[in-house]
Amino acid sequence: MKRVERVQPKSARKFAVHSPIDGAAFAEVADCGAEEARRASDRAASGFAAWKETTAYERSAILRRWLTLMQANEPEMARIMALEMGKPVTEGLGEMRYAESFVEWYAEEAKRVYGETVPSQFAHKRALVLKQPSGVVYAITPWNFPYATVTRKIAPALAAGCSVILKPAEQTPVSALYLGALWEEAGGPADVLQVLTALDPVPVSDVLIDDPRVRVLTFTGSTEVGMHLYARCAKTMKRLALELGGHAPFLVFADADLDAAVREVAACKFRNAGQTCVCVNRIYVHQDIAAEFTDRLARKAASLRVGDPMDPATEIGPLVNVQGLEKVQAHVSDAIGKGARAAIGGRALHGLYFEPTVLTGIKPDMLLMREETFGPVAPVISFSTDAEAVRLANATPYGLASYLWTRDLGRAMRVGEALEYGIVGVNDGVPSTAQAPFGGRKNSGIGREGGRWGMDEFLDVKHLSIALP
Repeated sequence: MKRVERVQPKSARKFAVHSPIDGAAFAEVADCGAEEARRASDRAASGFAAWKETTAYERSAILRRWLTLMQANEPEMARIMALEMGKPVTEGLGEMRYAESFVEWYAEEAKRVYGETVPSQFAHKRALVLKQPSGVVYAITPWNFPYATVTRKIAPALAAGCSVILKPAEQTPVSALYLGALWEEAGGPADVLQVLTALDPVPVSDVLIDDPRVRVLTFTGSTEVGMHLYARCAKTMKRLALELGGHAPFLVFADADLDAAVREVAACKFRNAGQTCVCVNRIYVHQDIAAEFTDRLARKAASLRVGDPMDPATEIGPLVNVQGLEKVQAHVSDAIGKGARAAIGGRALHGLYFEPTVLTGIKPDMLLMREETFGPVAPVISFSTDAEAVRLANATPYGLASYLWTRDLGRAMRVGEALEYGIVGVNDGVPSTAQAPFGGRKNSGIGREGGRWGMDEFLDVKHLSIALP
């Protein structure tokens, strides 16, 4: 942990980081507040003034070295993630490669920030369009992907020429500090990427949101908090990228290859113990295959190995904290109390573990049909027509990710176009990739991460009009 200690903010206060595996404290980090936030903002403004003057090639080279260090330290970083939030180390290595893919992509995109020339109606004028870094960025990241949500946000910001203040979730500060340490080892300026750890994010956020030098806020978290931040940023007219809650449907049509459909649904539902914003939360299956599909999904869920996330054979680790476990229990209890049946699972195990669960007999008024469960619980609902499936899938204020399984190309296009979501996976339960846009519609947020769209969130467009002598 020497790397982490070296980049910790200076603060008299500390807080302990407890592992969901056994509740033990395994690290202590700085508990930053308003004063630390003010110092960080001053440093970030100074860092931005120098960083924006570096060439795209210089920024690209540092990002490349950062990537190499991440790749060299994958096992240790996966171990820290398992300790902090319970993700099995094997799955954690997969997240590391996903996180690295954003650094790799934006190391290249740094060199592809193109301007334009615009024809003028006046012979003596030339109109140029430039893209320039927006300024200081405040990034707030969640605990469920403690490396990937960080690199997905800050790699494009750094590549664009912005400086970044990162406030990671209080559950996973060590992962973020480790990334910050590797950034400095790669030659990245310390003032350009700062990590502020805090048990209470409000004092830090209040300072940075009110600071007019902070020009961009990028946040991943709940819709309620996102709406609050949206309103708070109005006073300083910040640019916003908000990736908020989801309530993803997965539509399985009658022509589905059941083995393949079950595999994709299970991959989408049970990874990270169901604790992802793009996890399927509602599974709609055509009535002709619903019984067989449910039986196969229940068998798949029963085969998943629940256990110590430090064991490479483990597939389902603990939930992140007591509040997460209580929410899963409440959703399952509410559903069963209203007539649902557990085809498999349905019970809390020791500690923060919960059985992989498949539920049938689902009704629209159940909690899990209105809220994200954020746990390993798969409710199965039947439908009869394509139109009904689309109507049910869209009957939510959220619009982040959605999925469907069909062998009919026409249906795939029609349904994919009709689904009111920012991401649609067709026969694909894990569609996210660094070069494509990631983000939602409706109450699931604004802005996009990934691809060239993710870079645009941190660039201002300037019209330079030149009248020739």
